[in-house]
Amino acid sequence: MKIGIVGCGGRMGQALVGAVLDNDSATLSGGTERQGSPHMGKPLRHPVTGLETPLTVTEDAEELFRISDVVIDFTCPTATVLHAGYAAQHKTIHIAGTTGMTPDEEKALQAAAAKTPVVYASNFSLGVNLLFHLTRQAARLLDEDFDIEILEMHHRHKVDAPSGTALSLGKAAAEGRGVDLETVADKVRDGITGERTRGDIGFATLRGGNVAGEHTVSFNAYDERIELTHKAGDRAIFARGAVKAALWATTQDPGLYDMFDVLDLPKD
Repeated sequence: MKIGIVGCGGRMGQALVGAVLDNDSATLSGGTERQGSPHMGKPLRHPVTGLETPLTVTEDAEELFRISDVVIDFTCPTATVLHAGYAAQHKTIHIAGTTGMTPDEEKALQAAAAKTPVVYASNFSLGVNLLFHLTRQAARLLDEDFDIEILEMHHRHKVDAPSGTALSLGKAAAEGRGVDLETVADKVRDGITGERTRGDIGFATLRGGNVAGEHTVSFNAYDERIELTHKAGDRAIFARGAVKAALWATTQDPGLYDMFDVLDLPKD
């Protein structure tokens, strides 16, 4: 199975390169970076062992989609929209882990899914997807006497907040409560805010150091608190999950999937 990596020079891109090279069922077909990247033209290497491949980093993303069975994409929304077009044109499986996409940008993935399998998820970790499931179940069982707060922390280089994973946790909690997240989300608190609104789902964001990702969903009632937490020690867990999704998608019909589909987790 030939798997390509767009954005192969970044922290996540490097983890994806390593995960593909470590998987016996996959072959690395290439990697791309933006024009002007210091990685351009350099050999693709294993990020841990330093093993050099015969491949070099290019800027031709469309060519990568053309020669690959699957392309894994953890880039930025504008790039992912462009890549979705290439996926549809060449019927290449698209694994998209880009966060911060707007509903309009997500339409590009939906359009590509009419031509090829697309797996789009805010987080590719097995543990985090289990956390999504548990959050929805807990929110369904606990009434509004339990205030829901979502705390996330990531490395100082992350550009979007709250994280895509935090928003997905909020969505899972809202689904459990049978409400629309947009109507109950409280993402900004500053100054004299007044009392907390009953039924709101609060978000708090921390940034610093090299934290790969930590998420806690806290259910808070008088005199008791329930916390569900996932801590990522290394972004390699997300890369391994993305490769798992890539291999799974090769047996699927065109359509838009998520990690619940890949892991066969219940959606209700």
